[in-house]
Amino acid sequence: MTSAVALQLDSSPNPLSWPDAAYIHIPFCRQRCYYCDFATGLGTADLIATYVQVLCQQIQSLPEVDQPLQTVFFGGGTPSLLTPTQLQDILSSLRARVPFARDIEISLEANPGTISRDQLAAYQEWGVNRISLGVQAFQPELLAACGRLHGVEAIYTAVEDLRAVGLNNFNLDLIFGLPHQTLADWRESLQQVCQIRPTHISLYDLTIEQGTRFGRLYHAGMNPLPAEEITVAMYLEAIEILSCQGYDHYEISNFAQPGFSCRHNRVYWENRSYYGLGMGATGYVQGRRIQQPQKLHDYFLQVRSGQEPTDPVATLADQWMDTLMLGLRLREGISLEQLYGQFPAAWITAAHQQLSGYEKQGWISWENGRIRLIPPMGWLHSNTIIAVLFAIPDPK
Repeated sequence: MTSAVALQLDSSPNPLSWPDAAYIHIPFCRQRCYYCDFATGLGTADLIATYVQVLCQQIQSLPEVDQPLQTVFFGGGTPSLLTPTQLQDILSSLRARVPFARDIEISLEANPGTISRDQLAAYQEWGVNRISLGVQAFQPELLAACGRLHGVEAIYTAVEDLRAVGLNNFNLDLIFGLPHQTLADWRESLQQVCQIRPTHISLYDLTIEQGTRFGRLYHAGMNPLPAEEITVAMYLEAIEILSCQGYDHYEISNFAQPGFSCRHNRVYWENRSYYGLGMGATGYVQGRRIQQPQKLHDYFLQVRSGQEPTDPVATLADQWMDTLMLGLRLREGISLEQLYGQFPAAWITAAHQQLSGYEKQGWISWENGRIRLIPPMGWLHSNTIIAVLFAIPDPK
């Protein structure tokens, strides 16, 4: 058995319900982007085929449960490198262990230039009903500078193909704070996105990670990276432009047309349980944060040998920090009734006291039965606020 399976309902002193969501990691790319620190690598057709077989073996070891899946998310890497048959094998294996809800959301990440119209139609036939397209920028020089293989024309071709097969629920990813990126570049990208009018838009502030090509080339705050005041202006301008276009800014980095927020990502932000399947995937099952091996050899060995999970049950303090860190990303924040139902009142009192200064500044609210960050300043300073919460001692 693998580290995502064979967990009993009494494995935690406060057992959670079985997951109603599954994240499936496909760790292969045609080329590693210069900013990426995810568990990914280059993959031949034979290696991808072997990986799918092992992944299905892991899935087949899941316990049979009655809790239907509401969402499935294929992330990576580049899941659009899967053939339709491979996608079918994965979903069929999963459905054999866990029932699917009738209105299940099945999302799949794709890069422009890696997916054809016929491929999209086949994916849709097997249940995929939401695509997340990794656009990142609309300037050829910026795409090349961050290691993206696609050009601008490939973006429009992918969008045309999505709509041609009826996959109208799709997300576009953009990154701001890229090396050499100007405010004018960012405005142009936002304008192009608004003309395309996807149902969902995700905006990510570039983080320079050690071990990446960018990490070797650049240091935070140094040229050619935009200055902090420029990246702040980019974020604020995005909020203004997208809000005026009718997009709901429902989470720090995410905007959606009404009714099209990402149901799967809400599982994370609401700190609910989910299966994590595949190399490098993280799951949250029966009170355990389960990390799959980050290296392909180790993942294959774990699945094939039937190793059982060794991840510890998350402590109440761990759950507290996860609940706050994730839930405060949502515009509606967190229900105080939920907090009082899960955690000691002393912890909530301590948090309120520590954050009182930010409440006076208008960055955070403790009103109407909820704790939430007040956009845009609360979201701009979310890391500062969350750091204060992490520093609160564990009351005894």
